[in-house]
Amino acid sequence: MNCIHERARIEKVYAQQLTEWAKRWKQLVEKGPQYGTVERAWCAFMSEAEKVSELHLEVKGSLMNEDFEKIKNWQKEAFHKQMMGGFKETKEAEDGFRKAQKPWAKKLKEVEASKKAYHAACKEEKLAVSRETNSKADPALNPEQLKKLQDKVERSKQDVLKTKEKYEKSLKELDNATPQYMENMEQVFEQCQQFEEKRLRFFREVLLEVQKHLDLSNVASYKNIYRELEQNIKTADAVEDLRWFRANQGPGMSMNWPQFEEWSADLNRTLSRREKKKASDGVTLTGINQTGDQVSQPNKHSSSLSVQSNTVQSVQSSYNPFEDEEDTGSTVSEKEDNKIKNVSSYEKNQSYPTDWSDEESNNPFSSTDANGDTNPFDEDTSPAMEVRVRALYDYEGQEQDELSFKAGKFTAFT
Repeated sequence: MNCIHERARIEKVYAQQLTEWAKRWKQLVEKGPQYGTVERAWCAFMSEAEKVSELHLEVKGSLMNEDFEKIKNWQKEAFHKQMMGGFKETKEAEDGFRKAQKPWAKKLKEVEASKKAYHAACKEEKLAVSRETNSKADPALNPEQLKKLQDKVERSKQDVLKTKEKYEKSLKELDNATPQYMENMEQVFEQCQQFEEKRLRFFREVLLEVQKHLDLSNVASYKNIYRELEQNIKTADAVEDLRWFRANQGPGMSMNWPQFEEWSADLNRTLSRREKKKASDGVTLTGINQTGDQVSQPNKHSSSLSVQSNTVQSVQSSYNPFEDEEDTGSTVSEKEDNKIKNVSSYEKNQSYPTDWSDEESNNPFSSTDANGDTNPFDEDTSPAMEVRVRALYDYEGQEQDELSFKAGKFTAFT
C-alpha cells in the first residue's frame, strides 16, 4: 500500500510539472519571435504535455481509488487485528503448529534426558576403569581400597547398560511418534499454504492491474496524442512561413504611402466653446501672475482658477487656458514678467465656476472688461480677476464670440 501510494504521488507531481512547463513555454513561444506553422508545431509540444498530464492524473486516480483501495479492503478481510496486537490468522497458525508438535516434543525431551544420562554413565565408567588401573600399579594401596575401586567399576558398567536401554527405548518411542507428528504438522502447514496461495494470487492480480494502469502505451488516447503531435510537426512548412512573413512583414505587406490631400473647411473648422467643453474634461489654472502694469491697480487681483479635471497644469507650463479660442491649441499669450504678487487671503479661498458656454448668461466672470465697459450682468458681485497677455502671432477670430489678436500687443482678460 505504501509502495502504490508513493507511486501515485510521483504521478501527481509529474502531472503538475508537465502542466506548469506547458503553461510557461506556451506563453514564451506565443510572445516570442516565432511565427507560422513552425510556431504551431512548437506549441503542439505544450498541448501534448497538457494531455499527457491529464493521463498521468488519471493513472494517479486509478492507483489510489482502485488498486490502493482494493488492497486495503483485502487486508481487512484477510487479516483481522487482535486487541492485544498482531493478527488473528498468525496466532491461529502458531497455535496449530504448537498443538501438532506437542506430543512429539514431549518425547523429544525424554530422549534428550536419557541421552544425557547415558553419556554421563559412560563418562563415569571410564573414570572408574582408569582409577582401577592406576591403583594396581600402586604398591602402597591396600586390598580394601582396591576392592572398592573394582566395585565402582562394576556399578558404573551396570549404569551404562541401564541408561543405554532407557535411551534406546525413548528414542524408539520418538521414532514411532514421528509419523503422527509429521501428519499433524503437515495438516497445519497445508492450511497456511492455502492462505498463502490466496495472498500470492491476489498480489499477482493486483500487480497486473497496476501494470495496466501504468502502461500508457496500450491506451488509445495516449497513442492519439503522439500521432497528432507527429502530424502537427510534419505540417510545419518553411516555404509557407516565409511566404506568410513576406506578405505580412515584408515587401508584400499593405503600404500606406503619403498622398496629396486637398484642403477642406470641415477638417479645419474651429470648434466652438461648447464643443471644446464636451471634448475635454477641463484643466486647473494655478498661480496666475500679474503683469507690471497691474501692480499699481489696487482693484486688480490674481487668484486661482479651479476647474474639474483629471490633470492639473500650471500657467507657467505650455498649456494655454484659452486654447478653445483657436484650432491649433498653440499658446496665445505669455507672461510679461515673472514677478508674482500675493493675493488676499479672502480671494485665495474663493471658488470660481468655469462652465464655459456660448450663452453669456452663464458666464461666471462678471467684471469690467478690458475696454472699461461695464458688464450688463453686473448684479453678480463675485470677485473678478484680470490678466494681461501678449499675443505671439496674429489671429483673426473665426466666430462672433472669438477675439482677434495682433502679434506683440497686450490684451487684458477678466
